[in-house]
Amino acid sequence: MDQLKRWHTQTLINHDTRTLLEGVLSFSPMRVEDVFLPKTQMVNISADASPAEILRIVTESGHSRFPVTGETPDDILGILHAKDLLRFPLPLSENFDLQDLLRPAVFVPESKPLPTLLNDFRKNRNHLAMVVDEYGAISGIITLEDITEVIMGDIEDEFDIEADHLIKMHAQGRYTLKGHTPIEQFNTELHANFPDDTYDTIACIVTGLFGHLPKRGETIQSHGFEFKILHADTRRIHVME
Repeated sequence: MDQLKRWHTQTLINHDTRTLLEGVLSFSPMRVEDVFLPKTQMVNISADASPAEILRIVTESGHSRFPVTGETPDDILGILHAKDLLRFPLPLSENFDLQDLLRPAVFVPESKPLPTLLNDFRKNRNHLAMVVDEYGAISGIITLEDITEVIMGDIEDEFDIEADHLIKMHAQGRYTLKGHTPIEQFNTELHANFPDDTYDTIACIVTGLFGHLPKRGETIQSHGFEFKILHADTRRIHVME
């Protein structure tokens, strides 16, 4: 890393090349637990959901793959690929059987090295795996996109926050914050009173307020705050103000 910094300072490599090389170097020691999406931010479909509810979740979330659950959130029956719904006429008939479309779910431990998982994804042509903790309970999910972002880096723009800060204050009471800011920290620093008994991060709270995963530019108000999405993808909110 120090050598890369020297090359960058001496203009031997540009910023984008340095970012990519640093991503590759930092990727090797990382494990699934470092990058997976927590269960609180997963978008699941219940096996007994109505056809109308299935279509609503698929269209509003913008995701391409969905864990399908049984009686409990840890009971993963399989994975639904949104494209598999395309062969059915809309609206889906009431006798539509979701379980006929399920593909086998892949389960990986939190401790699995990312390079190993990437190799498994490539070999088996998987794009998503369920993450389990040491007791076999579902911790969350990890996708090929999550791994790629480790190497390529997130999209950077004028709203980026320093790596060691979650909340950045601007003039006139304006703040920029990362989606994974803990609710307790948000409440403390901004003198708010959002409940923290159901969700862990401010992104989860805001997603719940929208009722869907919002896109960049969408705004919503709650508890005296207005939240504007600055950076979000098809899986999570990254930055808001």
